Amino acid sequence: MRHPNILGRDQSVLFIVDVQERFREHIVGFDHLAANIATLVKAAAILDLPVIVTEQYPQGLGPTVEEIKSALDALAGFEYYEKSCFSGFSDPAICAYLNASGRKQVILTGIETHVCVNQTAHDLILKGYSVHLVMDAVSSRSEGNKRIGARKIETAGGVLTSVETALFEMLVESGTETFKAVQKLVK
Repeated sequence: MRHPNILGRDQSVLFIVDVQERFREHIVGFDHLAANIATLVKAAAILDLPVIVTEQYPQGLGPTVEEIKSALDALAGFEYYEKSCFSGFSDPAICAYLNASGRKQVILTGIETHVCVNQTAHDLILKGYSVHLVMDAVSSRSEGNKRIGARKIETAGGVLTSVETALFEMLVESGTETFKAVQKLVK
């Protein structure tokens, strides 16, 4: 048995919050964040992880950015969830999807850390999910707001992680074909 703060691929879901085109010019490190999330999506395909993608008012804020959408195209069986509430876990369809998956660890990414990601994390934690906030795959309009959001999530019981930490925790060991495929994404 592994420590509960270590991700297991049979227990994990990738959750992407509101990485939409209209935010590109306003979010600190947006291109780096989008590239890291695309890497996580590609790894999710290899590791057979379910993926949840939310879009906040896409009519006004645009669709999920192309670098993530193109990575998502390789996946089967995921859906975009349009939302108007800040929390990505307020939609009954998302709750039902996550409950039906039987998985209790959520790899949380997206924007903004102190608004939608923060409220999503708190709602997930309240419902008994283990939230792993991927610090190099979340951001806000300022570093200060990113730090505040991350601190609130950690104080509520969330686990801070990185893209590579999350992936290598789920891989468990080297030398497998799965390891080699995922390693190519991060090296």
